[in-house]
Amino acid sequence: MGAFWSHSSKQGSDEQTRTQVECSKRKRLLVIDGNEGPRIISALPDELSIRILARVPLGCYSKLKLVCKTWNHVLRDSEIFELRKEISFSEEWLYILMKDEEEKLIWNALDPLSGKWQSLPPMPAIIYEEEFNKATGWSLWNAMGTSGYRLTGIVRGWFGRKDSLDRTPFCGCAVGAINGCLYVLGGFAKACALKCVWRYDPRINTWTEVAPMTTARAYCKTAVLNNKLYVVGGVNRGRGGLTPLQSAEAYDPVTNTWTQISNMPFARAQVLPTAFLADMLKPIATGMTAFRGKLCVPQSLYSWPFFVDVGGETYDPATDSWMEMPNGMGDGWPARQAGTKLSVVVDGNLYALDPSSSLDSGKIKMYDPQEDTWKVILRKVPVIDFSDSESPYLLAGFLGKLHVITKDIGDNIAVLQADTSEGAVLSSSSSSPSDPSTSISDSEADGWKSIGSRHFGFVELVSCQVLKI
Repeated sequence: MGAFWSHSSKQGSDEQTRTQVECSKRKRLLVIDGNEGPRIISALPDELSIRILARVPLGCYSKLKLVCKTWNHVLRDSEIFELRKEISFSEEWLYILMKDEEEKLIWNALDPLSGKWQSLPPMPAIIYEEEFNKATGWSLWNAMGTSGYRLTGIVRGWFGRKDSLDRTPFCGCAVGAINGCLYVLGGFAKACALKCVWRYDPRINTWTEVAPMTTARAYCKTAVLNNKLYVVGGVNRGRGGLTPLQSAEAYDPVTNTWTQISNMPFARAQVLPTAFLADMLKPIATGMTAFRGKLCVPQSLYSWPFFVDVGGETYDPATDSWMEMPNGMGDGWPARQAGTKLSVVVDGNLYALDPSSSLDSGKIKMYDPQEDTWKVILRKVPVIDFSDSESPYLLAGFLGKLHVITKDIGDNIAVLQADTSEGAVLSSSSSSPSDPSTSISDSEADGWKSIGSRHFGFVELVSCQVLKI
């Protein structure tokens, strides 16, 4: 009986707490539109009106904002997005970064509900004098010198064209996503590495500068873990040219602050047999993903024209320490090309795409932590391996499934959803390689489904992120 009363008292207390929360929530909602302004929807209480608008698909918001100033204010306010989260009405959109013929970076977003694409406002083309003045003013390619020459291969592999540093704002920037916003970090401007960080907020469709990184860097790797955005590696410009970085830092979006964490040890790079090799082969981080509570960073040694995989290291934020990655994980991590190892975690599983030199014969692999090995789960990946493309494909965890973003023969950007169910995996594994002329639409029978496609002209894929809004 005592337990019963204790439970009843607790239940009454919980009910009172919920009532207080609802009242508090109701008060907040009622003042969104100001004191004496017009109602959001005539003849309806503002609280009810906002709950109705919160259930409208996000793709309609741009048009609804044009109805009146009141609606524009409500649909841009953080309150309605918090409400969408509370009622489990958040939506996932896929944001893709591309580079056009003029070497400019452009963003486009796919709304999976309508299948429509939306373009984002351009990133601010700002070069900071303080950072620019640190450069010598010479062309990067003339200033690299003898030691810089050994890193020219990195630049050729990552930058594609040697004049990209001067022609492309944010060349080599990294991207990340946390708390429903996109982040663009660092990169090069006028051959000078940048510290700056820009945030895109889809609620107000605006870019805003936030706290800069502690270290200027380009071509760094990013991942989100424990509500923080981590950045590792990349390159900076030193006196002798481009210098690979071992440093790492974490961004807290709540406090808008950066905190340095322990440097990557690059343990395998420290045991090279000769000083000559140690001087020539520079360690670089070639990817990063958050997996099972740790940051997994595959690494390589690079000196043009040599590229050697050396496993990788994992970071534990609880102890602020690095340790060597399991051998099977690091040595078997599929590589897209020199300097890049893409991966994505979907439903707790780590996936990567193992490309091929022939058309439509890549493989999707999944890492098995119990056996420390990468296993093929899908064959016949419809990716055309363009030899002149920096990024023939991208990977994304989207709508709870694995997706591959690629270009088809018609130069369309296609978003393909993988069926990793057991039946699809068996069917894909037992089927024979497909005809290279097979179109994207024909691949749906092979475990793939197109959820969006559009022609953006001659563009190259750079990166992608998923936002839950």
